[in-house]
Amino acid sequence: MVKQHKILILILLLSNILFGQYSEPDTLQAILCNQPINIDGVLNESCWLKAPAIDNFTQREQNEGAPATERTQIAVVYNTHEIYFGIWCFDSEPDKISAQQMAHDFSWSSDDNIELMISTFNDNRNGYLFVTNPNGALADVWVGDEGKDFNKDWNGVWDVAVQRNDEGWFAEIVIPFSTLKFKKDSSQVWGINFERNIRRKKEQLLWQGWSRLYDVEKISQGGKLSGLNNIKQGKKVELLPYVLGGFEFSKDKPTTTSKIGGEINFDITPTLKLNFTINTDFAQVESDRQQINLTRFSLYYPEKRQFFLEGKNYYDMNIGDINLFYSRRIGIYQNNVVPIIGGVRLFGKLNKTNIGIMSIQTAAIDSIPTTNYSIIKVKQDIFKQSSIGVILTQNYSDTHYKRVFGTDFTYSTSEVFGEKNLLVGGSIAISETKIFGETDSLNSNNLAYNVFLSYPNDIVEYDLGFTTIEPNFNPEMGFTRRQNYQMLYTELQFNPRVKKLPFFRNLIFKPIDLNYYINEETKETESIFYEWRPFGFVSRSGEFFEFNVQHIFDKPTEGFELVDSVYIPAGRYWDNRLEIQFSTFRGRKISGEVEVSAGEFYTGHRQEIEVNIYYNLNKHLNIGIDWQTNYLQLPQKSFTTNELGGRIDYAFNPKLATNIYAQWNNEDQNVLINYRINWIPKIGSYFYFVINQEFDTSNGIKVKRTTILGKLIWRFAL
Repeated sequence: MVKQHKILILILLLSNILFGQYSEPDTLQAILCNQPINIDGVLNESCWLKAPAIDNFTQREQNEGAPATERTQIAVVYNTHEIYFGIWCFDSEPDKISAQQMAHDFSWSSDDNIELMISTFNDNRNGYLFVTNPNGALADVWVGDEGKDFNKDWNGVWDVAVQRNDEGWFAEIVIPFSTLKFKKDSSQVWGINFERNIRRKKEQLLWQGWSRLYDVEKISQGGKLSGLNNIKQGKKVELLPYVLGGFEFSKDKPTTTSKIGGEINFDITPTLKLNFTINTDFAQVESDRQQINLTRFSLYYPEKRQFFLEGKNYYDMNIGDINLFYSRRIGIYQNNVVPIIGGVRLFGKLNKTNIGIMSIQTAAIDSIPTTNYSIIKVKQDIFKQSSIGVILTQNYSDTHYKRVFGTDFTYSTSEVFGEKNLLVGGSIAISETKIFGETDSLNSNNLAYNVFLSYPNDIVEYDLGFTTIEPNFNPEMGFTRRQNYQMLYTELQFNPRVKKLPFFRNLIFKPIDLNYYINEETKETESIFYEWRPFGFVSRSGEFFEFNVQHIFDKPTEGFELVDSVYIPAGRYWDNRLEIQFSTFRGRKISGEVEVSAGEFYTGHRQEIEVNIYYNLNKHLNIGIDWQTNYLQLPQKSFTTNELGGRIDYAFNPKLATNIYAQWNNEDQNVLINYRINWIPKIGSYFYFVINQEFDTSNGIKVKRTTILGKLIWRFAL
């Protein structure tokens, strides 16, 4: 009998481990509401009193599986064209609520917040993430492949209002159905989950899927939203015209700028969007952070243009570290703008098929001919969480065409060893290059392929992969830092949680992080990066620390220039370096990050310091300063590089904000200042006022260029 009891207890414990991340009820019922809902954060309409609400939230952090220390309640109502979320975030200490951000697309990792994860396709893969905080700030994200695609630059049309009192904070969210893509069924069942963060307690609460193995983006671990009947997506056509005007002052006489253009969006199906763009312009986009390159490889700059950020997940495919589609190849050449005449895009989902098609035509400028950039990407969902895809990219002008054909496969599961995550897959691509008038073929030794295994879990993380890039592989519309190599990478990290050490949330040990490069032609070792982490931690209060030991081998076959007149000769170099990183919790009024490293560097030595300081004065005003310096001691000479940047963000309210960003480095000797006002007069419409200035500091301070412009984008739904 005792033995049977032990077996029963063991079964119950295992059941809790394997399935304890779910709680009942796991389905939220939405109700039809025929009366108007005033979006003011005061949940006093009769519909809210009738709507069934959930309040069964459980801790993911700090104490996995423990009950929530503060009550959270959520209800859902809808009408034909809109869905509403009523949110009650009760708090026993309302004066300690953390809410320092107010601007649109705010950084929500430091504030108390509510996150809504909605999978309208109910496919356990893709969805929309909506986030708000006690200030009523808005942020939204397109989530693909359960978080592997995380597009923070997707912008939906929705609104929120928040009220605070001595019981906590309360929110009303409205999302037009036209913002969401879903099947045309009379009765809808969506995947849904909710996360609440209480920052002063470092408490993370989830409705469903509260295991540390998953985030709220793990859509397959969420619950269901039912009761949506006879809803409509509303308008089928969206017009986004813009008008732009401004001045530019330089050494020559002032010049004026005026431009009109815009976009037209058609909903071909409820889940498939056709987009036309004419005379596309990105003058309102913040300038790139200028970087001093102390390597022999290309630098990567992130895409900031909204047109290319929307739906970017439908066009992405990688071969190891190579991006087969890098949108900055379009409309930008050597940091200069190339005008975009127009283009067309088709992207979305048909049943289990993701489709991304794009064709963009750029204008001729100086020696650059007019060029067409095209891409076709199709990805098919297979099994429960896996996929297979194909891609074609083409760069075509009257001087050449350059193409890439590729395919990839990923097997993904969250059921290894019960509930662990595992990804296994591979990809392969071939390039085709033709220079008109030339007979030399570049279409041999033109393959690239990769295989990988990833085990991303809470306590143990492991990655393994192998990549080959043949000498003539040319991802003309992609990005790669290096070519002609074979690369083996592997990484193993342990994140144990030790309850007897109350200061630490978890420790971090990394015995191996290896990138081993071999020249594909000569089969000789080209470079090695090996790092091991004897100690690191994340504290319960949100601090992060790591200490790393690095061993680096590099064998440049040709000398290369570091900075002006300073060269590294060809040769074989072994460098040993030490690195320390430390950061404080961003939710504090003053927070920061420090990274310090020192050691050998090719023919000499290098010491590097990087400092980031953040000052959150209040919910309106946030200040950031960053500084990076390198002191290099080389046989030719010793020198110091400095990069300095700073920004001030002021949000009057969630729909009106201004910011100023400045940067300087001692290589270019230029100060770049970018000042912007961003106003959202109505949801989906934007007004920008921008001032860009460039100063030469090589001999005093002289103004080189000043640009002043205004841009209005207005949304019409037909």
